[in-house]
Formats: sequence, C-alpha cells, structure tokens
Amino acid sequence: MNAARLDALDPLAAFRDRFHIPRHDGEDCIYLCGNSLGLQPKSAARYVEEELEAWRELGVEGHFGGRRPWKDYGDHFAAPLAQLTGARESEVVCMNSLTVNLHLLMASFFRPRAGRYKLLIERSAFPSDRYAAVSQLRFHGLDPEDALIEVGPAPGEAHIRTEELVAAIRAAGDSLALALLPGVQYLSGEAFDIGALTEEAHAVGALAGWDLAHAIGNVPLNLHDANADFAAWCSYKYLNGGPGTVAGAFVHARYEDDPSLNRLAGWWGHDKATRFRMDPDFVPIPGAEGWQLSNPPVIAMAPLLASLELFAAAGPSRLHEKSLALTVLLEDCLDEQLGSAVEIITPREPARRGAQLSLRLRAGPVAGREAFARLGAAGIVCDWREPDVIRVAPVPLYNRYSDVERFVAALADALR
Repeated sequence: MNAARLDALDPLAAFRDRFHIPRHDGEDCIYLCGNSLGLQPKSAARYVEEELEAWRELGVEGHFGGRRPWKDYGDHFAAPLAQLTGARESEVVCMNSLTVNLHLLMASFFRPRAGRYKLLIERSAFPSDRYAAVSQLRFHGLDPEDALIEVGPAPGEAHIRTEELVAAIRAAGDSLALALLPGVQYLSGEAFDIGALTEEAHAVGALAGWDLAHAIGNVPLNLHDANADFAAWCSYKYLNGGPGTVAGAFVHARYEDDPSLNRLAGWWGHDKATRFRMDPDFVPIPGAEGWQLSNPPVIAMAPLLASLELFAAAGPSRLHEKSLALTVLLEDCLDEQLGSAVEIITPREPARRGAQLSLRLRAGPVAGREAFARLGAAGIVCDWREPDVIRVAPVPLYNRYSDVERFVAALADALR
C-alpha cells in the first residue's frame, strides 16, 4: 500500500494539525527529528498564557486559586505519565532535568560497599549519562578504571544484544551494585528489554536504573511490572514539552516507605499536609514525589501538560501501531531504493526498536555529512551524530507516511 493511501486511512492523521510544523521555502518541512526535539503543540501557547494570566491577575494567590493552583500543579502529570510508563501514579513525578534526576536517584540507589561497588552502562552511552556515572563513582572515592563496566556491541555489529548485557551482568556478579541502562539507545535506536535486564541485575543482587529519554512517548513501557528500581527521562523529545522543559522520574512502589534510603531532600518533597508549617525535620511524601526538591516551574511545565493531553487523546496503543507501520515503511523504502548505499544499524526486529532508524552511509562519514547537509538544504530535518550516523525518527503524532517517502526520495537525490 502506498503512502498516500496509508495517510488517507490513518486514524491519527488529524493530530498533525494540532502541531506547528516548521516551514521551508513556503511549505511544511519534513520534520523527522522528534527524537531530539518534539514539535510545539498549538495548544501550548494557550496553556502558558493561562499561567501568565493567573500570575498577572492573582499574584502569589495563584498558588491557591485560578484554573490550576500552582501548589498542586504537579498533580496534573501523574495520570498521563503513569500511563506512558506503565506505572502507578504514586511512582512517577515531573521534576528537574534528566541528569539532575539521575544524580538524585543514584544518591539513593547507588550505594557501593566493600565487594559490591561496580556500575554498569552501555558503551556509547549518551555522554551525560556517562559523565553522571563516572562522577558518582568518583564521589564515592572509586576509580572508574576499576569500577565502571562498559558493555559494547560484538565485533562487527552496530548494536548491543540483550545476551551481551546479560553476560556482562552475570560476569560482574556480586561486584555489581547498579546497572544503569537506556530504554532506547540514543545512537543506534535499539530498545532494551527492561524487564529481562532488571531481573538479571536483581539475580546478582544489584539494582537496575533506566534512562528513558528516548523511550518515553516512543515505545510501550511497563516499569512497575518490570520491577525497575528507578528511572528518569527528559520531556522535550517524543513528549513535545519544549526545549529543556521539566523532566520526570519513576521510583518503584516497593521503596515507598523504605527508611533505609538516603536521599538529597528538598522542601517540595516534604509531606504535603504539613509542608507549609515549615517544620525543620523532613518527612518525605510517600512515592516518587518524595524526591522533589523545589516547587514546580509552572510556566515551563505548561507546554508539557498540553502535549500530554494529546497523548491521552490519541491513545498509546494506536500511537504504537502507527509508529511500527511508519518505521516498517521507512525500512522497506530504504531497502528497495538505497539498499546498496545505506546501512540500517537499528535492529530489524520491530520489537527491538522505536520510532528511530539510524543510518550509516556505506560511502563513509565524509559522504554522510555531505548528504546530511543536502537534506537540510532540501527542507528535511533529521539529525547527525558523530562519527557517521544519520538518525531519522517518524513520529506518529504528527508525521505522515508521505513524509517517509519524501525523505527517502530526498536522500536518494542527496547521494547522486
């Protein structure tokens, strides 16, 4: 079935009109970069203006009055984030930025001791994750040369197989304190089996934490049943919350009342019923909200709330179904038209990937950069990751099947 026919039958087609599409030469560009920055919902400006209006008209009383009182603003995010992560509402919270949340959570869950002190990540992890892991090791007086385990693909392969991670976890055994892995690997687009890898970490007595920056809003998640210990994510990629917007975190319910957990505490994580007494002793809110530090930046969160309402209206199952169809079409078109020129380094099995396909040009990185520049000049927005990867992400909320066809045609032109 061709792209025009698929677009005509698409039950989610109308959602595209609820986003601002950047323009190029007077036409909508082909935007395939939601894995880096999602597009702006048209309702975002209204949501921001409503909070500016509350501030303008109510001043400090906006904390307690108006459409959405600010002291309870975070409550609006619990249900949609729980749905997107497969969690209970008490297990999720909207707060801070991704790396800040990773540090806060590792302060509680990375507790090295004699004999059990190693931290495992994937090789080619997103740099901020590696920086965070290494700095945590050094904070605890550990040498990363000894304490950091990095698991890379087998020779000749572009992505890591689950069995390679399992083997590394088992080999580390009693020395492993924490496995910190991505739900979807940012460079290759590979989706990891959170439940299976968490189970393997627990089997050797370690904990499992997850960076969901490229997973939330992209692939189905089931954090509670997968028994993940903790997770963190940003909200400006597939969640369309805007550049640098407020991130989120998950803490499994089994830690809800765990008195043994250390944490870096702040006022907004204090028991809601007594928060405004300004008592000197910290009493954490049960669940993930207890890791909050400061009151929410409401104006920065407003666009994310607008986007999450679109996710709820579209429905996760319909979004996932369309995402699979988009990437299958992209894969098929690339194979048919450019199979001799382009290598897809993302796993071919749909269950092992999300919306992103990562491409490597067989002609090498210089040709890749040149082709990427030509794509940009033609109004195609995707992204380049060193040393030689073009990442392409058709997003089901606002991309069309015809976007995929037009991208492949433009790439073919760029390679001529």
